[in-house]
Amino acid sequence: MTQDPMTRLILECRRLFLRDHVVATQIGAHDFEKTQAQRVIFNVELFVPYADSTPQSDQLAEVVDYDFVRELIARRVSAGHVELQETLCDDLATQLLAHPKVQAVRLSSCKPDVYPDCAGVGVEVFRMKEFPQ
Repeated sequence: MTQDPMTRLILECRRLFLRDHVVATQIGAHDFEKTQAQRVIFNVELFVPYADSTPQSDQLAEVVDYDFVRELIARRVSAGHVELQETLCDDLATQLLAHPKVQAVRLSSCKPDVYPDCAGVGVEVFRMKEFPQ
């Protein structure tokens, strides 16, 4: 019996996460957002098959390194102003999913300082590669 893709992710993958990663980012469509960088909080989950993330020698090269996620975010953010969180999240999810060991990505961004009457505004995306048959 073939399992649905979400069940396969849960049963066959390790979930790596980076929580509440705060980065100063040039982002926003409003005029008041275009004059200076603002805080963006990123939360990232990577789903990596156990076959690609179970170390045999306790070596970093055997797993997906968290530095990869942080560096990718830093590179994308340093590329210049982005109007929309949707654009930024889509770009990051595409790049994260391009890693050969990553099967799926859940990524969110939150701008906590835009409006004084709420904790933040944000976007979340989920992307998944096709599972091999």
